[in-house]
Amino acid sequence: MSTDDERPEVPAVPRTRAEMRAAREAAEAAEAERIDRAIETPEHAAPHGDEPDAGAGEAPDRDARVRDGADREAAVREAAVRDAAVRDAAVREAGDREVAEQEAAARKMAAFEAAAREDAEATALPAVPVAPEPVFVGAAPVIDVPAGAAPTGAAETATSGVAAPALPHARIPSGEQTGGAPPNRRRFLLTIGAVLGVLVLVGTGLGIASLLQGPRLSDVQVDAAQAIESSGSRIILTANQALAEIDPAQVTVEPAVPFTVDASGRGVGVRFTVPLDDSTTYTVRVADVVGAGGGPSTTLTTSFETPASHIFLLRRDVEGKDKIFLTDLGGEKAVAVFEHDRINDFRATSTQLVVAVEEDDGSHLLVMDRDGTDQRELPLPGEGNVGAVQVSERGGLVGYSYSDRELSDTQGRASVLVTQSLSGDDEPQIIEVAGVEASVFVWQFVPDSAAVLFIDFDGALSLLDRSSDAGVQSLGLAATIQGISRGTYTAIVERLDGAVVELNLADGSEQPLPASDPDYGAATSITPYPGGTLRHVVARDEAGLPIGQAVIRVDDDGAATPLVEVASTDSILQACASPSGQYAAVVIAPDLANNPYDGMQLPLPEAVETHLIDMDSGKELVALTGFDASWCQTAPRF
Repeated sequence: MSTDDERPEVPAVPRTRAEMRAAREAAEAAEAERIDRAIETPEHAAPHGDEPDAGAGEAPDRDARVRDGADREAAVREAAVRDAAVRDAAVREAGDREVAEQEAAARKMAAFEAAAREDAEATALPAVPVAPEPVFVGAAPVIDVPAGAAPTGAAETATSGVAAPALPHARIPSGEQTGGAPPNRRRFLLTIGAVLGVLVLVGTGLGIASLLQGPRLSDVQVDAAQAIESSGSRIILTANQALAEIDPAQVTVEPAVPFTVDASGRGVGVRFTVPLDDSTTYTVRVADVVGAGGGPSTTLTTSFETPASHIFLLRRDVEGKDKIFLTDLGGEKAVAVFEHDRINDFRATSTQLVVAVEEDDGSHLLVMDRDGTDQRELPLPGEGNVGAVQVSERGGLVGYSYSDRELSDTQGRASVLVTQSLSGDDEPQIIEVAGVEASVFVWQFVPDSAAVLFIDFDGALSLLDRSSDAGVQSLGLAATIQGISRGTYTAIVERLDGAVVELNLADGSEQPLPASDPDYGAATSITPYPGGTLRHVVARDEAGLPIGQAVIRVDDDGAATPLVEVASTDSILQACASPSGQYAAVVIAPDLANNPYDGMQLPLPEAVETHLIDMDSGKELVALTGFDASWCQTAPRF
């Protein structure tokens, strides 16, 4: 091969600038040595056997040959220099190209790594829960190139004289094909699989733990505020698995209150048949609970605290507006929620107030929220007067006695009993007995129902359930209705002969009301509460004149304890208990001789006080100005 066709050998791998410079210097030295050898070859010497003659005639030829050899040597040296310059330029060009390609390869590698990081961030999943055993999540696949093997395209690069860029080192797991799913997708699928595996392990572990530990509580539902207002509130305990049959004997409540049990599936419902005390922590336990599939038994236990009580009171003002107040039992946080020139009576439910007001054209019946907002008027049977207002929260009804303004011996309705929906979406319904509108002397809603118990002016005691079509049930003759116990469907009734009996309204059976111990004599009024009765008694001298009054608490076992006593100068107008029987509200008119009556439909002394008493200790909490406490089912009767 001629010198012009030779090219510097391109290294198989990238070289540094120092290595390329050493290579150029070595090539130049080799080329100089080759030129020297060429000058000294036989081509530039005389042919063997042609010895020059010693004669003078041969001297010019020898000189000519020397000059020709010198010329050829100079030409060879000049050609060698040109050839060396060409080779040096080629070497420098190859080195510069190699350096440029290395820099380009480095930039491509940096771009590749940046793209890989972005893909990893885009496909990253949230951290999975910690499993009981370590979980290994597969990384992105890598390519394993055998040592010494040239990447695809390396042969072409070598033949073209351009160095091949270095590829990132990678490995392919055994048996995995490079033509499979993209790395990001495989990484996503592997991560999802790992998450599902962890969830399965966690679920299995929890299931095994449940079987080993037995049923546990997962939820508790109770309306503590409602529980102190009315009977029939419930607490529902929900377990984490279906339960075997629950016997009511397995359930206990502390402090003790009467209750019923209804259990099904995962739930255990405990229904309190009486209201609960306020500001009290109740603990409910269900012992020896077993899952429906068997396993160990456990005790389900939960506690809840009831809120403090509040009551509504009516305060009349002969010189200003009458007001209904909402107050705590200390009387320090009283707030007026409604006012009117003449408020005759009112009742409260857990969500609403029903207020009877007097206008020039007669009575008006208003329904509003407990804070006095969203007022609306209920239609009355006509223009007339309303009294003895009561409510049935369970039945959603309001009841009252109604009399027409235009009333005579021959026309008009007098003291008829009317019931209607609290929502006002129906017409007033007048109670009829044997098809005739009945004039009612006294009446009461049966607690926790839509039934009314009433006595007409003929003395007939009757029961009518407005939620059914059973009609009027006759329960004999009676002088008055003292009260009806919550949650027992039992009324305390005074018969015409003066006997006071406990009347079962469900079957009509009755038994005498036991006397108190000690016996304080006949009571003018009796108000039942869960666990006993409040009895208003009057002490008299030998001549039968009143010398004092008292309210006596009588437990179910007959034990009697005086709560409030007043002198003959004062008068007890009413005594009623809080829904649970925790407190008593006693209405007193002080200095009755100098305490004039107002001119309302329900006339009462102008100065009236309500004394709140703690039933257990017998201590008075506070005395508040006003009457008609919302704990009472009816207004005072004097």
